[in-house]
Amino acid sequence: MNRKNQKQIIKKMTAEQKIRAALDLYYSARALKAAGLRAMHPGISKEEIDKKVREIFLYAGN
Repeated sequence: MNRKNQKQIIKKMTAEQKIRAALDLYYSARALKAAGLRAMHPGISKEEIDKKVREIFLYAGN
């Protein structure tokens, strides 16, 4: 899919659909980051992974 097609699809989406798509992307990115951290640090606890993911996303724009 090229950018022109993406723009056309996004223009046709309702506000609710756009928010839902953004949230899906956000949570997918968090899950992917958690999976990467687990692969890099297999002995780390789920709580520590969750904490690291929160920190990474909290400070992502800085």
